[in-house]
Amino acid sequence: MSAVQELPVAIIGAGPVGLAAAANLAERGVAFRVYEAGESVGANIRDWSHVRIFTSWEQSVDSVSLRLLGASGWTLPEASALPTGGELYEHYLAPLAALPMLARNIETGARVVAITRRGIDKVASKDRADRPFALRITDRVGRERVVYACAVIDASGTWHNPNPLGGSGIEAVGEALTRKHLAYGMPDVLGRKRSRYKGKRVAVVGAGYSAINVLLDLVQLGSTKAAWVVRGRNMARIYGGGDADQLAARGRLGQHLRALVESGAIKLVTGFSVEAITETADGVVLTGDTDHGSESLSPVDEIIVATGQRPDLAMTRELRLELDPWLESTKALGPMIDPNIHSCGSVDPHGHRETSHPEPGFYTLGIKSYGRAPTFLLLTGYEQARSVAAALAGDMVAADDVHLVLPDTGICVTDFEGADCCGGPAPAKSSACCVADAMAKDAGEKGCGCGVSA
Repeated sequence: MSAVQELPVAIIGAGPVGLAAAANLAERGVAFRVYEAGESVGANIRDWSHVRIFTSWEQSVDSVSLRLLGASGWTLPEASALPTGGELYEHYLAPLAALPMLARNIETGARVVAITRRGIDKVASKDRADRPFALRITDRVGRERVVYACAVIDASGTWHNPNPLGGSGIEAVGEALTRKHLAYGMPDVLGRKRSRYKGKRVAVVGAGYSAINVLLDLVQLGSTKAAWVVRGRNMARIYGGGDADQLAARGRLGQHLRALVESGAIKLVTGFSVEAITETADGVVLTGDTDHGSESLSPVDEIIVATGQRPDLAMTRELRLELDPWLESTKALGPMIDPNIHSCGSVDPHGHRETSHPEPGFYTLGIKSYGRAPTFLLLTGYEQARSVAAALAGDMVAADDVHLVLPDTGICVTDFEGADCCGGPAPAKSSACCVADAMAKDAGEKGCGCGVSA
Protein backbone atom coordinates (compact mmCIF):
# COMPACT_ATOMS: atom_id res chain seq x y z
CA MET A 1 0.00 0.00 0.00
CA SER A 2 1.32 3.45 -0.94
CA ALA A 3 1.72 6.25 1.56
CA VAL A 4 -1.26 8.03 -0.01
CA GLN A 5 -3.49 4.96 0.27
CA GLU A 6 -2.69 4.73 3.98
CA LEU A 7 -4.27 8.14 4.55
CA PRO A 8 -7.95 8.40 5.60
CA VAL A 9 -10.85 9.48 3.43
CA ALA A 10 -11.88 13.03 4.30
CA ILE A 11 -15.62 13.63 4.57
CA ILE A 12 -16.73 17.27 4.55
CA GLY A 13 -19.98 17.77 6.43
CA ALA A 14 -21.63 15.77 9.22
CA GLY A 15 -25.19 16.02 8.00
CA PRO A 16 -27.33 12.98 7.08
CA VAL A 17 -25.38 12.16 3.89
CA GLY A 18 -21.92 12.83 5.35
CA LEU A 19 -22.69 10.59 8.32
CA ALA A 20 -24.12 7.94 5.99
CA ALA A 21 -20.84 7.98 4.07
CA ALA A 22 -18.98 7.61 7.37
CA ALA A 23 -21.17 4.71 8.44
CA ASN A 24 -20.67 2.90 5.15
CA LEU A 25 -16.90 3.38 5.29
CA ALA A 26 -16.82 2.28 8.94
CA GLU A 27 -18.69 -0.92 8.15
CA ARG A 28 -16.20 -1.65 5.38
CA GLY A 29 -13.18 -0.93 7.55
CA VAL A 30 -12.02 2.09 5.52
CA ALA A 31 -10.30 4.83 7.56
CA PHE A 32 -12.00 8.22 7.45
CA ARG A 33 -12.23 11.61 9.14
CA VAL A 34 -15.31 13.83 9.17
CA TYR A 35 -14.91 17.62 9.30
CA GLU A 36 -18.01 19.60 10.29
CA ALA A 37 -17.99 23.39 10.27
CA GLY A 38 -20.87 23.67 12.74
CA GLU A 39 -20.82 23.22 16.49
CA SER A 40 -22.48 19.81 16.26
CA VAL A 41 -23.31 17.15 13.72
CA GLY A 42 -26.44 17.99 11.75
CA ALA A 43 -25.80 21.70 12.31
CA ASN A 44 -27.58 22.75 9.12
CA ILE A 45 -30.66 20.69 9.95
CA ARG A 46 -30.75 22.17 13.44
CA ASP A 47 -31.18 25.59 11.80
CA TRP A 48 -34.62 24.43 10.67
CA SER A 49 -35.37 22.15 13.61
CA HIS A 50 -38.94 23.53 13.77
CA VAL A 51 -39.86 22.29 10.29
CA ARG A 52 -41.61 18.94 9.84
CA ILE A 53 -40.32 17.17 6.74
CA PHE A 54 -42.60 15.36 4.30
CA THR A 55 -40.66 12.09 4.21
CA SER A 56 -41.36 9.49 6.89
CA TRP A 57 -38.79 8.09 9.28
CA GLU A 58 -38.30 4.98 7.15
CA GLN A 59 -37.61 7.22 4.12
CA SER A 60 -35.21 9.47 6.06
CA VAL A 61 -32.61 7.05 7.41
CA ASP A 62 -29.70 5.27 5.77
CA SER A 63 -29.88 1.45 5.80
CA VAL A 64 -26.27 0.87 6.92
CA SER A 65 -26.59 3.52 9.64
CA LEU A 66 -29.81 1.82 10.71
CA ARG A 67 -27.97 -1.49 10.99
CA LEU A 68 -25.12 -0.02 13.04
CA LEU A 69 -27.53 1.78 15.36
CA GLY A 70 -29.64 -1.35 15.77
CA ALA A 71 -26.61 -3.28 16.97
CA SER A 72 -26.26 -0.73 19.78
CA GLY A 73 -29.85 -1.22 20.95
CA TRP A 74 -31.30 1.83 19.18
CA THR A 75 -34.76 1.50 17.69
CA LEU A 76 -36.32 3.43 14.82
CA PRO A 77 -39.13 5.81 15.80
CA GLU A 78 -42.53 5.03 14.32
CA ALA A 79 -41.66 4.26 10.70
CA SER A 80 -44.59 6.12 9.14
CA ALA A 81 -44.31 9.24 11.33
CA LEU A 82 -42.96 12.48 9.86
CA PRO A 83 -40.05 13.89 11.89
CA THR A 84 -39.15 17.52 12.36
CA GLY A 85 -35.59 18.61 11.67
CA GLY A 86 -35.03 18.69 15.43
CA GLU A 87 -36.33 15.15 15.86
CA LEU A 88 -34.17 13.93 12.99
CA TYR A 89 -31.14 15.33 14.80
CA GLU A 90 -32.09 14.19 18.30
CA HIS A 91 -33.30 10.68 17.51
CA TYR A 92 -31.08 9.77 14.55
CA LEU A 93 -28.08 11.95 13.73
CA ALA A 94 -26.86 12.52 17.29
CA PRO A 95 -27.08 8.81 18.28
CA LEU A 96 -25.43 7.80 15.00
CA ALA A 97 -22.54 10.21 15.50
CA ALA A 98 -22.14 8.96 19.08
CA LEU A 99 -21.37 5.40 17.98
CA PRO A 100 -17.70 4.81 18.90
CA MET A 101 -16.68 3.84 15.35
CA LEU A 102 -17.94 7.24 14.15
CA ALA A 103 -17.45 9.48 17.18
CA ARG A 104 -13.68 9.10 17.34
CA ASN A 105 -13.42 10.22 13.71
CA ILE A 106 -15.70 13.29 13.77
CA GLU A 107 -14.43 16.80 14.38
CA THR A 108 -16.86 19.70 14.78
CA GLY A 109 -15.98 23.37 14.54
CA ALA A 110 -13.65 22.44 11.69
CA ARG A 111 -14.34 24.41 8.52
CA VAL A 112 -12.71 23.25 5.28
CA VAL A 113 -11.86 26.45 3.40
CA ALA A 114 -9.78 25.05 0.52
CA ILE A 115 -8.83 21.72 -1.05
CA THR A 116 -5.93 21.05 -3.40
CA ARG A 117 -3.30 18.39 -4.16
CA ARG A 118 -0.20 18.49 -2.01
CA GLY A 119 2.48 20.62 -3.61
CA ILE A 120 0.75 21.29 -6.96
CA ASP A 121 -2.03 23.48 -8.28
CA LYS A 122 -4.91 22.80 -10.65
CA VAL A 123 -2.75 23.16 -13.77
CA ALA A 124 -0.21 20.44 -12.97
CA SER A 125 -0.94 16.97 -14.37
CA LYS A 126 2.18 14.88 -13.75
CA ASP A 127 1.65 12.25 -11.03
CA ARG A 128 -1.44 14.12 -9.90
CA ALA A 129 -3.34 11.05 -8.71
CA ASP A 130 -0.32 9.95 -6.67
CA ARG A 131 -0.37 13.06 -4.52
CA PRO A 132 -2.63 13.27 -1.46
CA PHE A 133 -5.40 15.79 -1.13
CA ALA A 134 -4.48 18.72 1.10
CA LEU A 135 -7.38 20.30 3.02
CA ARG A 136 -6.95 23.71 4.65
CA ILE A 137 -9.05 23.80 7.82
CA THR A 138 -9.87 26.65 10.21
CA ASP A 139 -11.06 26.06 13.77
CA ARG A 140 -13.49 28.01 15.95
CA VAL A 141 -11.03 30.82 16.61
CA GLY A 142 -9.65 31.06 13.08
CA ARG A 143 -6.47 29.02 13.52
CA GLU A 144 -5.43 27.22 10.32
CA ARG A 145 -3.95 23.82 9.66
CA VAL A 146 -3.59 21.39 6.76
CA VAL A 147 -4.68 17.74 6.80
CA TYR A 148 -4.10 15.13 4.13
CA ALA A 149 -6.43 12.51 2.67
CA CYS A 150 -6.40 9.76 0.06
CA ALA A 151 -9.86 10.75 -1.17
CA VAL A 152 -12.45 13.44 -0.42
CA ILE A 153 -16.23 13.22 -0.11
CA ASP A 154 -17.80 16.66 -0.23
CA ALA A 155 -21.15 16.42 1.56
CA SER A 156 -21.07 19.98 2.84
CA GLY A 157 -24.48 20.88 1.45
CA THR A 158 -25.72 24.27 0.31
CA TRP A 159 -27.64 25.59 3.34
CA HIS A 160 -25.32 28.48 4.20
CA ASN A 161 -25.13 29.72 0.62
CA PRO A 162 -28.67 30.94 -0.18
CA ASN A 163 -29.71 32.24 -3.54
CA PRO A 164 -30.12 36.02 -3.50
CA LEU A 165 -33.36 37.95 -3.61
CA GLY A 166 -32.73 39.11 -7.17
CA GLY A 167 -34.67 37.14 -9.77
CA SER A 168 -31.73 37.34 -12.20
CA GLY A 169 -29.48 35.24 -10.00
CA ILE A 170 -27.54 38.14 -8.49
CA GLU A 171 -28.36 40.32 -5.50
CA ALA A 172 -31.18 42.75 -6.07
CA VAL A 173 -30.16 46.38 -6.19
CA GLY A 174 -30.28 47.55 -2.57
CA GLU A 175 -30.28 44.02 -1.11
CA ALA A 176 -27.12 44.56 0.90
CA LEU A 177 -28.36 47.90 2.26
CA THR A 178 -31.70 46.49 3.45
CA ARG A 179 -30.36 43.29 5.01
CA LYS A 180 -31.94 44.07 8.39
CA HIS A 181 -35.36 43.53 6.82
CA LEU A 182 -34.41 40.24 5.15
CA ALA A 183 -34.29 36.67 6.40
CA TYR A 184 -33.12 33.79 4.22
CA GLY A 185 -34.39 30.21 4.27
CA MET A 186 -37.02 29.14 6.82
CA PRO A 187 -37.01 31.33 9.95
CA ASP A 188 -38.83 29.96 13.00
CA VAL A 189 -41.90 32.14 12.56
CA LEU A 190 -43.93 30.40 15.27
CA GLY A 191 -41.07 30.12 17.75
CA ARG A 192 -37.82 32.01 18.14
CA LYS A 193 -38.71 34.66 15.53
CA ARG A 194 -42.35 35.06 16.54
CA SER A 195 -42.01 38.64 17.74
CA ARG A 196 -40.30 39.67 14.51
CA TYR A 197 -43.26 38.67 12.33
CA LYS A 198 -46.32 38.89 14.56
CA GLY A 199 -48.68 41.51 13.17
CA LYS A 200 -46.24 42.56 10.45
CA ARG A 201 -46.63 42.91 6.71
CA VAL A 202 -44.47 40.11 5.34
CA ALA A 203 -43.53 39.20 1.77
CA VAL A 204 -42.26 35.69 1.06
CA VAL A 205 -40.25 35.38 -2.15
CA GLY A 206 -39.80 31.92 -3.66
CA ALA A 207 -41.77 29.00 -5.07
CA GLY A 208 -40.41 25.90 -3.32
CA TYR A 209 -41.34 23.95 -0.21
CA SER A 210 -39.36 26.31 2.01
CA ALA A 211 -41.63 29.14 0.90
CA ILE A 212 -44.73 27.01 1.36
CA ASN A 213 -43.76 26.06 4.93
CA VAL A 214 -43.04 29.68 5.84
CA LEU A 215 -46.32 30.93 4.38
CA LEU A 216 -48.34 28.33 6.27
CA ASP A 217 -46.58 29.32 9.50
CA LEU A 218 -47.29 33.00 8.88
CA VAL A 219 -50.99 32.28 8.46
CA GLN A 220 -50.98 30.18 11.62
CA LEU A 221 -49.24 33.02 13.47
CA GLY A 222 -52.32 35.16 12.85
CA SER A 223 -52.74 38.91 12.39
CA THR A 224 -50.03 38.73 9.75
CA LYS A 225 -50.54 40.16 6.28
CA ALA A 226 -48.66 37.77 4.01
CA ALA A 227 -47.79 38.32 0.36
CA TRP A 228 -46.33 35.53 -1.76
CA VAL A 229 -44.11 36.65 -4.63
CA VAL A 230 -43.10 34.15 -7.31
CA ARG A 231 -41.23 34.54 -10.56
CA GLY A 232 -43.25 32.00 -12.54
CA ARG A 233 -46.90 31.78 -13.51
CA ASN A 234 -47.54 28.04 -13.69
CA MET A 235 -49.10 27.42 -10.29
CA ALA A 236 -49.75 23.74 -11.05
CA ARG A 237 -45.99 23.31 -11.06
CA ILE A 238 -45.72 25.10 -7.70
CA TYR A 239 -48.72 23.64 -5.88
CA GLY A 240 -47.61 20.11 -6.71
CA GLY A 241 -49.47 16.90 -7.36
CA GLY A 242 -51.98 16.88 -4.52
CA ASP A 243 -53.50 13.43 -4.06
CA ALA A 244 -51.26 12.00 -6.81
CA ASP A 245 -48.12 12.82 -4.83
CA GLN A 246 -46.58 9.64 -3.48
CA LEU A 247 -45.47 11.61 -0.42
CA ALA A 248 -48.86 12.49 1.04
CA ALA A 249 -47.56 15.22 3.35
CA ARG A 250 -45.85 16.95 0.45
CA GLY A 251 -49.03 16.87 -1.60
CA ARG A 252 -51.09 18.25 1.28
CA LEU A 253 -48.74 21.21 1.75
CA GLY A 254 -49.36 22.51 -1.75
CA GLN A 255 -53.09 21.93 -1.61
CA HIS A 256 -53.40 23.67 1.76
CA LEU A 257 -51.51 26.66 0.43
CA ARG A 258 -53.68 26.77 -2.68
CA ALA A 259 -56.81 26.95 -0.53
CA LEU A 260 -55.37 29.83 1.49
CA VAL A 261 -54.52 31.74 -1.68
CA GLU A 262 -57.97 31.19 -3.13
CA SER A 263 -59.59 32.32 0.14
CA GLY A 264 -57.57 35.54 0.13
CA ALA A 265 -55.62 34.71 3.31
CA ILE A 266 -52.44 35.01 1.25
CA LYS A 267 -51.97 37.57 -1.51
CA LEU A 268 -50.32 35.88 -4.50
CA VAL A 269 -48.17 37.86 -6.93
CA THR A 270 -47.04 35.86 -9.96
CA GLY A 271 -44.75 36.70 -12.84
CA PHE A 272 -42.67 39.05 -10.68
CA SER A 273 -38.87 38.87 -10.95
CA VAL A 274 -37.35 40.99 -8.18
CA GLU A 275 -34.74 43.45 -9.37
CA ALA A 276 -34.52 46.04 -6.57
CA ILE A 277 -35.47 46.68 -2.96
CA THR A 278 -35.82 50.14 -1.48
CA GLU A 279 -36.36 51.28 2.10
CA THR A 280 -39.02 53.99 2.48
CA ALA A 281 -40.69 55.71 5.42
CA ASP A 282 -43.58 53.21 5.12
CA GLY A 283 -41.46 50.05 4.83
CA VAL A 284 -39.45 48.26 2.16
CA VAL A 285 -40.61 48.15 -1.45
CA LEU A 286 -39.85 45.43 -3.99
CA THR A 287 -39.49 46.45 -7.62
CA GLY A 288 -39.38 43.83 -10.33
CA ASP A 289 -39.75 42.91 -13.98
CA THR A 290 -43.22 41.82 -15.07
CA ASP A 291 -45.02 41.24 -18.33
CA HIS A 292 -45.98 44.92 -18.19
CA GLY A 293 -42.52 46.27 -17.50
CA SER A 294 -41.08 47.42 -14.21
CA GLU A 295 -43.56 47.48 -11.33
CA SER A 296 -43.39 47.99 -7.56
CA LEU A 297 -45.33 46.19 -4.84
CA SER A 298 -46.94 47.69 -1.75
CA PRO A 299 -44.53 48.33 1.15
CA VAL A 300 -43.90 45.56 3.68
CA ASP A 301 -42.11 45.37 7.01
CA GLU A 302 -40.18 42.14 6.48
CA ILE A 303 -39.12 39.94 3.56
CA ILE A 304 -38.37 36.24 3.79
CA VAL A 305 -36.14 35.11 0.93
CA ALA A 306 -36.99 31.44 0.30
CA THR A 307 -35.37 31.22 -3.12
CA GLY A 308 -33.31 28.09 -2.46
CA GLN A 309 -29.58 27.59 -2.21
CA ARG A 310 -26.61 27.11 -4.49
CA PRO A 311 -23.30 25.27 -3.97
CA ASP A 312 -20.29 27.15 -2.65
CA LEU A 313 -17.55 26.25 -5.12
CA ALA A 314 -14.80 28.44 -3.66
CA MET A 315 -13.11 25.74 -1.60
CA THR A 316 -12.74 23.43 -4.64
CA ARG A 317 -11.28 26.02 -7.01
CA GLU A 318 -7.91 24.21 -7.23
CA LEU A 319 -9.51 20.88 -8.08
CA ARG A 320 -10.46 19.60 -11.52
CA LEU A 321 -14.22 19.49 -11.28
CA GLU A 322 -16.69 18.81 -14.07
CA LEU A 323 -19.97 20.60 -13.38
CA ASP A 324 -23.21 21.05 -15.27
CA PRO A 325 -22.86 24.52 -16.83
CA TRP A 326 -26.13 25.92 -15.49
CA LEU A 327 -27.08 23.78 -12.48
CA GLU A 328 -23.54 23.57 -11.03
CA SER A 329 -24.38 19.96 -10.17
CA THR A 330 -22.03 17.13 -11.05
CA LYS A 331 -22.04 17.05 -14.84
CA ALA A 332 -23.49 13.56 -15.23
CA LEU A 333 -26.44 14.40 -12.99
CA GLY A 334 -27.38 17.59 -14.84
CA PRO A 335 -29.54 16.09 -17.61
CA MET A 336 -31.24 13.79 -15.08
CA ILE A 337 -32.40 16.54 -12.69
CA ASP A 338 -32.69 19.68 -14.85
CA PRO A 339 -35.82 21.50 -13.55
CA ASN A 340 -36.35 22.94 -17.04
CA ILE A 341 -37.23 19.39 -18.07
CA HIS A 342 -38.00 17.32 -14.96
CA SER A 343 -40.23 18.26 -12.07
CA CYS A 344 -41.31 14.88 -10.74
CA GLY A 345 -38.59 14.49 -8.16
CA SER A 346 -37.60 11.07 -9.49
CA VAL A 347 -34.13 10.45 -10.86
CA ASP A 348 -32.37 7.49 -12.42
CA PRO A 349 -30.31 5.30 -10.06
CA HIS A 350 -26.80 6.68 -9.77
CA GLY A 351 -23.73 6.36 -7.59
CA HIS A 352 -19.98 6.81 -7.61
CA ARG A 353 -19.64 7.31 -11.36
CA GLU A 354 -22.16 10.16 -11.53
CA THR A 355 -20.82 11.89 -8.40
CA SER A 356 -17.14 11.73 -9.36
CA HIS A 357 -15.02 14.26 -11.24
CA PRO A 358 -11.90 14.34 -13.44
CA GLU A 359 -10.07 14.89 -10.12
CA PRO A 360 -9.39 11.24 -9.09
CA GLY A 361 -10.77 10.37 -5.69
CA PHE A 362 -13.01 13.43 -5.29
CA TYR A 363 -16.80 13.01 -4.97
CA THR A 364 -19.67 15.44 -4.48
CA LEU A 365 -22.57 13.89 -2.57
CA GLY A 366 -25.92 14.91 -1.19
CA ILE A 367 -27.77 18.08 -2.05
CA LYS A 368 -24.54 19.71 -3.24
CA SER A 369 -24.34 17.12 -6.01
CA TYR A 370 -27.64 18.55 -7.30
CA GLY A 371 -26.22 22.07 -7.51
CA ARG A 372 -29.11 24.49 -7.93
CA ALA A 373 -31.72 21.81 -8.73
CA PRO A 374 -34.42 21.74 -6.03
CA THR A 375 -35.62 18.13 -6.09
CA PHE A 376 -33.09 16.32 -3.86
CA LEU A 377 -34.34 13.71 -1.38
CA LEU A 378 -32.31 12.02 1.39
CA LEU A 379 -32.75 8.59 -0.18
CA THR A 380 -30.77 9.84 -3.17
CA GLY A 381 -27.84 10.88 -1.00
CA TYR A 382 -27.84 7.62 0.95
CA GLU A 383 -27.50 5.55 -2.22
CA GLN A 384 -24.74 7.87 -3.44
CA ALA A 385 -22.90 7.35 -0.13
CA ARG A 386 -23.27 3.57 -0.27
CA SER A 387 -21.95 3.38 -3.82
CA VAL A 388 -19.00 5.72 -3.21
CA ALA A 389 -18.00 3.89 -0.02
CA ALA A 390 -18.03 0.60 -1.93
CA ALA A 391 -15.86 2.11 -4.67
CA LEU A 392 -13.36 3.47 -2.14
CA ALA A 393 -13.22 0.02 -0.53
CA GLY A 394 -12.44 -1.51 -3.93
CA ASP A 395 -15.75 -3.37 -4.22
CA MET A 396 -16.67 -2.20 -7.71
CA VAL A 397 -19.42 -4.79 -8.15
CA ALA A 398 -21.33 -3.31 -5.20
CA ALA A 399 -20.39 0.22 -6.23
CA ASP A 400 -21.96 -0.22 -9.67
CA ASP A 401 -25.02 -2.10 -8.39
CA VAL A 402 -27.08 1.03 -7.73
CA HIS A 403 -30.75 0.99 -6.85
CA LEU A 404 -32.98 4.00 -6.26
CA VAL A 405 -36.75 4.21 -6.08
CA LEU A 406 -38.06 7.67 -5.22
CA PRO A 407 -41.64 8.86 -4.71
CA ASP A 408 -42.96 11.09 -7.49
CA THR A 409 -44.37 14.54 -6.82
CA GLY A 410 -47.59 13.92 -8.67
CA ILE A 411 -46.84 16.34 -11.52
CA CYS A 412 -44.80 16.13 -14.65
CA VAL A 413 -44.33 19.46 -16.36
CA THR A 414 -43.85 19.43 -20.10
CA ASP A 415 -43.47 23.20 -20.46
CA PHE A 416 -44.04 26.33 -18.42
CA GLU A 417 -47.71 26.62 -19.33
CA GLY A 418 -49.16 23.22 -18.52
CA ALA A 419 -48.71 20.27 -16.22
CA ASP A 420 -49.61 16.63 -16.39
CA CYS A 421 -49.91 13.87 -13.86
CA CYS A 422 -47.08 11.79 -12.55
CA GLY A 423 -47.04 9.09 -9.93
CA GLY A 424 -50.52 7.62 -10.26
CA PRO A 425 -53.08 6.26 -12.68
CA ALA A 426 -54.02 8.55 -15.54
CA PRO A 427 -57.33 10.31 -14.87
CA ALA A 428 -60.18 10.08 -17.37
CA LYS A 429 -59.33 13.44 -18.90
CA SER A 430 -55.60 13.47 -19.40
CA SER A 431 -52.98 14.28 -21.97
CA ALA A 432 -51.02 11.71 -23.95
CA CYS A 433 -48.09 12.45 -21.67
CA CYS A 434 -50.09 11.54 -18.60
CA VAL A 435 -51.39 8.33 -20.16
CA ALA A 436 -47.91 7.33 -21.31
CA ASP A 437 -46.59 7.91 -17.84
CA ALA A 438 -49.22 5.70 -16.23
CA MET A 439 -48.74 2.96 -18.84
CA ALA A 440 -45.00 2.96 -18.26
CA LYS A 441 -45.46 2.52 -14.52
CA ASP A 442 -48.03 -0.25 -15.03
CA ALA A 443 -45.39 -2.05 -17.14
CA GLY A 444 -42.85 -1.72 -14.34
CA GLU A 445 -40.85 0.90 -16.19
CA LYS A 446 -39.75 4.39 -15.19
CA GLY A 447 -42.42 6.96 -15.93
CA CYS A 448 -42.25 10.74 -16.00
CA GLY A 449 -40.26 10.88 -19.18
CA CYS A 450 -42.78 13.17 -20.79
CA GLY A 451 -40.75 16.33 -20.60
CA VAL A 452 -37.69 14.95 -22.32
CA SER A 453 -37.03 15.85 -25.92
CA ALA A 454 -35.96 13.09 -28.27
